Amino acid sequence: MIESQKLPFEVIRARRAGARLAAVQALYQMEQTGESAKAVIREFMEDRLGFGPDEEPVEEADPDLFKAVVNAVVKNQATIDAAILARLSSGWKLSRLDSTTRAILRAACAELIEHQELSNAVILDEYVSLAHDFFDKTEANFVNAVLENMAKDVRTPQ
Repeated sequence: MIESQKLPFEVIRARRAGARLAAVQALYQMEQTGESAKAVIREFMEDRLGFGPDEEPVEEADPDLFKAVVNAVVKNQATIDAAILARLSSGWKLSRLDSTTRAILRAACAELIEHQELSNAVILDEYVSLAHDFFDKTEANFVNAVLENMAKDVRTPQ
């Protein structure tokens, strides 16, 4: 039996939410510093998703999902950015979006592309919840609208 099968669903869900938050933070860091995905993933794995001095986990997050999301954004960057731009108002550029909003939209779109086994509702719910953690209702609603429309563009109807 694999490790995740031993854990209660609530723990697995919380670890996935932690991985998504960490992925958004990593993407933000990559954009701000110009560091590579490999370097940022390594830093997160050693310092944030790893173990502290007391050998306790620093952050409860699924390391495999974290790495998968960050790598999927890098792998699909052109497709993801085109999908975001297609759902912004005419004349808007990605640079006009807040860096955190960009990171949330990119991570969510990467999951929509790479994780076809997950429903749109699950992915959108997770990332809109993150948007609510970072922003007021207006910005979170904006993220929700863009994600709902991007899902229509990058996935076949479910």
